[in-house]
Amino acid sequence: MDYETIEYEIIEDGIGVLSLNRPRRYNSVDVQMAEELEAFWRDRLYDLDTHVIILRGNGNKNFCAGLDMKAVMKMMPEMNTEMFYRFQARLARITSAMRQAPQPIVCAVHGAAVGLGFSFALASDIRVISTDSRFSAAFINIGLGGADMACSYFLPRLIGAGRAYEFMLTGSFMSAEEALALGLVSRVVETDQLMETALELAREMNSKNPMGLRLTKEAINMNMDAGGLEQALNMEDRNQALLVLRGKLGEGEKKSRYF
Repeated sequence: MDYETIEYEIIEDGIGVLSLNRPRRYNSVDVQMAEELEAFWRDRLYDLDTHVIILRGNGNKNFCAGLDMKAVMKMMPEMNTEMFYRFQARLARITSAMRQAPQPIVCAVHGAAVGLGFSFALASDIRVISTDSRFSAAFINIGLGGADMACSYFLPRLIGAGRAYEFMLTGSFMSAEEALALGLVSRVVETDQLMETALELAREMNSKNPMGLRLTKEAINMNMDAGGLEQALNMEDRNQALLVLRGKLGEGEKKSRYF
């Protein structure tokens, strides 16, 4: 489909770049962007040619300022409870769809990632950020509950509950240095090195077996919520058996990289 609030480009065989494209509004999310992002991630479920996706924000100022509150406030007088629920549910489906996408997602963050923008970073698999980056679970600051857009799910699992409580209850900003120290991000680089670093990681992953990437992401997602070691091992055993089967199917003839 044709997009207006996001851009998507295959920059190399197997590597796609998704750009949030509302730089004049600090890449904040309005209804149209929510619709386009939902459609984009849904399409990736069936995209066997793209193995890794880099997520970034266009413009020089911010990765994503979260929900476009100005646009939302204009809509509110015309929305009843059911309409608002549908809108909220669509926003929530985006982060869920990012986890379900088979492609590993490398999030390249510059400037602020606030509210829903923070959740986009959390829902990604690897985070590479610039030195000017900062994060905020800003939901509590706008008079709503501090738990929103899957932040209360992802953040405690990524940095531990103790600090997650602090950031979600205060809405305070997390600096790039704090994000690195807490293990939230993989790399902190200068802004002019951000895309180069993200691309290096994407190329390294793209050199691996695509089915292996898919199953590894799936296993990590599942095992974040596994009831114990036995469930985690069962998932890993299933994945390795599938990859062995794939290897056997490929013996003696040219097969798809997926099966």
